[in-house]
Amino acid sequence: MIGLRYQLKSVLHDKFCVMTFLLPIVVAAALHFVGAIDFSALGELHFGVLKGDLPAQTITWLKRYGSVTAYPTAEELADKIKEPSTNLIGVKADGDSIKTILSGDELDIFRQTADTLPDLYEQRNTAGQTQVRILERPNVMAEFQDMFIAVTLIVAMFMGCTFNAMNMISEKEDGVAFINEILPMTKSQYIMQKLFVGFICGCLSSILTVCICFRLSLQNAALMLVLIVLSAFVAALTGVFIGRASSGLMVGVGYIKIVMLLFIAVPILSFLLEISQPLLSTVCYLVPSQATFEGIMALSAGSGTAAVKDIFILAVHCLLWFLLYIFI
Repeated sequence: MIGLRYQLKSVLHDKFCVMTFLLPIVVAAALHFVGAIDFSALGELHFGVLKGDLPAQTITWLKRYGSVTAYPTAEELADKIKEPSTNLIGVKADGDSIKTILSGDELDIFRQTADTLPDLYEQRNTAGQTQVRILERPNVMAEFQDMFIAVTLIVAMFMGCTFNAMNMISEKEDGVAFINEILPMTKSQYIMQKLFVGFICGCLSSILTVCICFRLSLQNAALMLVLIVLSAFVAALTGVFIGRASSGLMVGVGYIKIVMLLFIAVPILSFLLEISQPLLSTVCYLVPSQATFEGIMALSAGSGTAAVKDIFILAVHCLLWFLLYIFI
């Protein structure tokens, strides 16, 4: 117990660890008090045309579906279409019809719109005689806000990795690691000390973030708690591996950045690219945060059944990583 108090006191004196503990909580609080992020503007259609290329009535027709910007040269129009930060759809005259131009990096909803637009233009006269029923417009960007919250929660769970890694590296640089080697301490006591602080702090940071960002039913809250415990345990184990492998502070910080980037990038890319191929999906699950991310997304959507599979995958990760650390 004295050793655990020492480990906790050592971490509390580390400003880097304290900052990483508070960061996800501050982000979650900002999301809560500022309000929901308005992504509606990102879902609007934007068309780019070449000045003088399309008839005035065609431009008027396009304005019914989105904003239209005219560019003086074809090069400027092409540059705007290729710009990664936009989903601009280029529109050019094609005889009596129109054709659309895309760069290929647009979201799926904008690609579908570009494919449909020429046919819709050719049938504009027939469509004008059809009775129109206006449906509620779905918020196509709402899931991206859920993704941002899930990533924030993953960062909170990752804090245990930072705590444990920085603690072990500090002990190496201060010479405490040599003292640990001669203390009458069993292997289980050493592992408990190294895992406890990072695991507890990661759990606490994650629970506070969940309380701020989510309003879950009792059942889903229990599943989220299990997800947090398993994820924080894997993160704490990862920190122990990094602390053991790092020869110094800068090397350890580099390892932490690489692992954190991997933990965040894999689930985000899997989500954005909508990976459904079984082999690629299995490879993504080799990174523990993939199961964490999908479990959070499932629980935020109210699907507790879907999160059970991710909890099982995380439990397997915990067992295998723990056995590997004991082995080495």
